[in-house]
Amino acid sequence: MAFELPELPYAYEALQPFMSKETLEYHHDKHHKAYVDNGNKLAAEAGMDGLSLEEIVKQSYGKNQGLFNNAGQHYNHIHFWKWMKKDGGGKSLPGALQKAIDSDLGGYDKFRADFINAGTTQFGSGWAWLSVKDGKLEISKTPNGENPLVHGASPILGVDVWEHSYYIDYRNARPKYLEAFVDSLINWDYVLEMYEAASK
Repeated sequence: MAFELPELPYAYEALQPFMSKETLEYHHDKHHKAYVDNGNKLAAEAGMDGLSLEEIVKQSYGKNQGLFNNAGQHYNHIHFWKWMKKDGGGKSLPGALQKAIDSDLGGYDKFRADFINAGTTQFGSGWAWLSVKDGKLEISKTPNGENPLVHGASPILGVDVWEHSYYIDYRNARPKYLEAFVDSLINWDYVLEMYEAASK
């Protein structure tokens, strides 16, 4: 299945002041497009272009680093754009998610602190995640384009901590970016959609 660059689900200006138009133009139009173009080329060379994106990510992990890097980042970004929305974030979570966060992660405030900490302490480029593993929520972090799919988990929320995701707007203040993401950008409805799919 050929990789395709998705349209952003909102205008380039929609996430300001928390994420600027300039950041989205660079991040979506240039960085994500490069993962799509390189991924298509490498998937075809590896004879994997007939597989689903999730299968390419899993099958290339540990075997074909170039393909894995681009396929992983394509998967991560397809969802990253949808994990954000205008007037998002904050504490009013859909009931099923709130219940799971209370029982598995010690409540919203602890989730917020632990998720921000995971993103802050990911050394170098990478991601922080909220995933479902063995029926329970867990918070994790991964380097580069790696994601929880290759660790037997289903990601339901991720935040990109590569510098191109925040440097234009926050310079080196990664924690401030992560706070803005959690407090003002998360699209909890999309997180719920992925949680329900992962919990079936």
